[in-house]
Amino acid sequence: MTAGRLRIMRGREWARPVRPARREVLSVLPELEQGRPPLLFVPGFGHGAWAFAEHWLEHAASRGFPAYAVSLRGHGGSEPAPDASLRAYVHDVTQVAAELPRQAVLVGHGAGALVVAHALARYPARAAVLVAPVFGGWSALGAAVRRNPVGTLPALWGGRLRLNRRQLFSAELPDAAARAHLARLGRAGRRAQWRLLFPGGLEPAVGRPPVLVLGSPDDRVVPAAALTRVARRYGSAPLLFPGMGHDVMLDARWREPVDALLDWLVKEPAPAVAALSR
Repeated sequence: MTAGRLRIMRGREWARPVRPARREVLSVLPELEQGRPPLLFVPGFGHGAWAFAEHWLEHAASRGFPAYAVSLRGHGGSEPAPDASLRAYVHDVTQVAAELPRQAVLVGHGAGALVVAHALARYPARAAVLVAPVFGGWSALGAAVRRNPVGTLPALWGGRLRLNRRQLFSAELPDAAARAHLARLGRAGRRAQWRLLFPGGLEPAVGRPPVLVLGSPDDRVVPAAALTRVARRYGSAPLLFPGMGHDVMLDARWREPVDALLDWLVKEPAPAVAALSR
């Protein structure tokens, strides 16, 4: 673990530490302790812990997994932070994960998957799941502008990125539910939002944990080709759920992807670093 700690404790973190912030963490625990690793769900930009509390936290707990969801600073019930950076979001995730009772599985959705990908270089996760990952770049921006110019273009000048119903949900989700979810969306920090245009490189994950990528080929935010590219980065192929929108955890068939995720965790062996960090 010495090499891993050298990567985690960087000089920049000591010289320019991230400002502390009050973070909202929601949790649902199993009725019986089964020794399974805790799951830490990380919502995408504009979403809070509520997005996972709607269905996935309780469902994961019903299958024996302690389930937690964090609202990144400036989101959900966490402290407002209009100028939060991507680095600050990564700090939020690593700090919450470090406080969990056992080595955690990090599950990131959308841009929250990019946060998780960066956090893996700082926290020795047992495993990671990237759900409909938004890793940014100009190709992703071009796709967003074509599909939702009114909601996307203001974000280029520091405005709020607004995703619409067709991007986030399938036609199967009742309109009333879709409207209720859309009304809860907030906005990411300006600096963090800009990092989606210039995502930069990713450092190697501590301990090389197994990584699962899942999403929908019908996602209007993340093209299927982007899912494949991210999965190849981790040496695998994406697990796809046709007919779903970007917010698979809130869509009508939310149960299918979370059950697949949990099934994978039951079968997937823990990385070698797990034995060193208990």
